[in-house]
Amino acid sequence: MRARLLAVSVAMVVLVGIAIGYTLRIRKARASAASAPPVAPEQPISLSAAAPRQLLFRNMSAGPGFGRIAALSLDDPQATRRVADVACDRFASAAGVGLCLALRPAVLPPMTDLLVLDENLNVVRRLELPGTPSRAKLSRDGKMAFWTIFVSGDSYAENGFSTRAGVLDLTTGELTKTIEELPVFFDGKRYFANDVNYWGITFDANDTRFYATLSSRGKTHLVQADYRTYRGRALEENVECPSLSPDGKRIAFKRRVSPDVPVWRLSVMDLGTRLVVPLAETRNVDDQAFWLDDLTVMYALSASPGHSDIWSVPADGSGAPRLRVADASSPALGGQGP
Repeated sequence: MRARLLAVSVAMVVLVGIAIGYTLRIRKARASAASAPPVAPEQPISLSAAAPRQLLFRNMSAGPGFGRIAALSLDDPQATRRVADVACDRFASAAGVGLCLALRPAVLPPMTDLLVLDENLNVVRRLELPGTPSRAKLSRDGKMAFWTIFVSGDSYAENGFSTRAGVLDLTTGELTKTIEELPVFFDGKRYFANDVNYWGITFDANDTRFYATLSSRGKTHLVQADYRTYRGRALEENVECPSLSPDGKRIAFKRRVSPDVPVWRLSVMDLGTRLVVPLAETRNVDDQAFWLDDLTVMYALSASPGHSDIWSVPADGSGAPRLRVADASSPALGGQGP
C-alpha cells in the first residue's frame, strides 16, 4: 500500500510538472514575441456576414500584436493583416460568433478564460475553466461551442496528460463542462475504464450528432455520439482531433504513424465507406484541422515552440501542401465564408 501511494504521489508531481511546463512555454512565447518590434497595425475586425471571404486567425507575428485575432482577405492573402485588440491562445469563428480561449497570466495552477464574442469581438459570455487551452471550435451555424483543455491531477493519466472536453449550447445556455461521463459502446457493449479522456469535438450541421477522440488504455478511437440522447459508439481506432467536412460526409483527422513516436499524419475518412485517404501533407501535424470548403483542409504547422504557419492541402489526397498565412494559427472564416 505504501508503494502504491508513493507511485501515485510521484505520478501527480510529474503531471503537475508537465502542466506547468506547458503553461510556461506559452507564457515565454508571449513575452518573447511582445518584446519584438511591431509588424501589424491594429484595425477593426468584424465577424459578421458584412465581411465575406475573410480568413481569421491567431496572429503569431512578433510584436505587440502577438496572440491577437487577425484577418486577411481570401482574395488577397499577401495584403497587410489587420490585427484586433482581442488576444487568445486558441480561437474559432463561425456565422458571426467568435470563441476565444485565453490562458490567465501568472496563475498557477493554470486557469483559462473561455470568451464568447459577438460579431464586433465584444465579450458576451465568459466562463472560467481550470487548465491550459488546447482546442477551440464552433459549429458552422455558430450555435454550439466546444473546446478541449489540458488539466493535471488525474492519477490514471498514463499518457502524461489529461483533458476536459466541454460543450456550450449558445442558444439555450446549456453547459456540459466535460463529456467524460458519455456512455460509449464498443461493438454493442458499454465501455468502462477509469482512464477515459476526450478531446477534439466536432459537430454536424444539425447540432445534434458529434464526433470526438476517446483515449483509453494507450489507444485512441473516433467516437460518434448524439448530444440529445447522450450516448455514443466507437467507429475507428487511431483517430485524433476529428473535424467534420461542411457536407457532413467526411472526417479529417490526425493519425499516429507509430505507437512509439509522437508524429501524426493528416488523413480524411469517408464516413459512408470508412475509406481513409492520407493527405499530401507528410510532415507532423499536431492540430485539429479546419475545412476551408468541401475540397480543402487547413491546419497550423509548428516549426518551433511558440511559432506556426497556416497551410492548406486538397482533401482528396492529391496536390501538395500550400502555405496560406505565415506566422499564424487557429484558422477560421468570417462572415459566410467562401
